[in-house]
Amino acid sequence: MPSKTRAAPAAATKEPADGGTRVLKKYPNRRLYDTRTSSYITLADVKTMVMAGDTFEVRDAKTGEDLTRSILLQIILEEETGGVPIFSTQMLAQLIRFYGHAMQGMMGAYLEKNLETFVDLQTRLAGTGKGLYSPAAYTPEAWTQFLAGQSPVMQNLMGAYVEQSKALFEQMQEQMQKSSVGLFPGMTGFPPKKG
Repeated sequence: MPSKTRAAPAAATKEPADGGTRVLKKYPNRRLYDTRTSSYITLADVKTMVMAGDTFEVRDAKTGEDLTRSILLQIILEEETGGVPIFSTQMLAQLIRFYGHAMQGMMGAYLEKNLETFVDLQTRLAGTGKGLYSPAAYTPEAWTQFLAGQSPVMQNLMGAYVEQSKALFEQMQEQMQKSSVGLFPGMTGFPPKKG
């Protein structure tokens, strides 16, 4: 729940209550101001909005520059440094290697699509397992029991996930091959696909 610490700045505009995009303003003192609730909020409050699926954007209070990605990256950094991280050191190093690489854009699209597919799989699993989203369901033991009891369903869902992931990777590989042929006409491309 957002913490109200003091009154709204005079220049702040209030958001219409029509359920549109929530605007958060970031001030030079590093504070975030929620224009919908007319209160200052913390990064933890922003994380709560993300978890609730709220649509919002973070804007620089002076310039209006979109700072949403920057704030989301701060939340990821906090999550990664405390508790159990999602990204291993090796995975982070691999991601960094794609910056400035010809495949940077394709890798971003591949990861985004793969994550969407995974979320879809998770949603379908929620339909097959009652109570899967209760706090107790997030223990490794609970997931192991769930997966063991759902083997035919899991095989179908995981098989579909793997196939979609494979198809996305093949599309990315074909796009890269087409790009390289356009840049280097004499290049034959990648080795042919097996299977």
